Amino acid sequence: MAHHLLMPKATAVWLVDNTALSFNQIATFCNLHPLEIKAIADGDAAQGIKGLNPMITGQLTHEEIAKGEENKDYRLKLSAPKVHIPTNKRRSARYTPLSRRQDRPNAILWLVRHHPEMKDMQIARLIGTTKATIEQVRNRTHWNSSNLTPSDPVMLGLCSQIDLDDEVEYAAGNRPMVSEGGTLLPASATEDLDLTWKHR
Repeated sequence: MAHHLLMPKATAVWLVDNTALSFNQIATFCNLHPLEIKAIADGDAAQGIKGLNPMITGQLTHEEIAKGEENKDYRLKLSAPKVHIPTNKRRSARYTPLSRRQDRPNAILWLVRHHPEMKDMQIARLIGTTKATIEQVRNRTHWNSSNLTPSDPVMLGLCSQIDLDDEVEYAAGNRPMVSEGGTLLPASATEDLDLTWKHR
């Protein structure tokens, strides 16, 4: 994951005011033009921007600033983040070629038969179809239901095996726990039962 400098102009304002770094060093670190840094130093640009200390945000160390002040050719390095924040994996709508669109009902039928625990929304998200189509295939009211044959959506190229496994695992996690039913008593416990028939 590439990490970037937070608020580059505010950081540039702070570095201009509080360090002896050259304009080129600050410009390179903040990804700004050196003339923009000169304008900040002259008070012509970024007048309303409050400086942001990059040491407080953990993006620059005091040692790194000291190295830059000693050697004007030194390029400041952005500190590695201490905490890795995972990016949200949001699946975007997947384009399905026209040649494969007629395979969706077959894939729906396969999913309904082999994974009945999956909700309609999961199936719709997995192969890119609508809830109405899923309902029609499930109820056998689809216009082509007599010709449908269950086909694995992975083999049809409508989704990846990893995506299918993730959805099945998620659906299995939502499945209600099977309650333990009655068990047979051991033979030793049933030998001593009085099974004489009494007439009323």
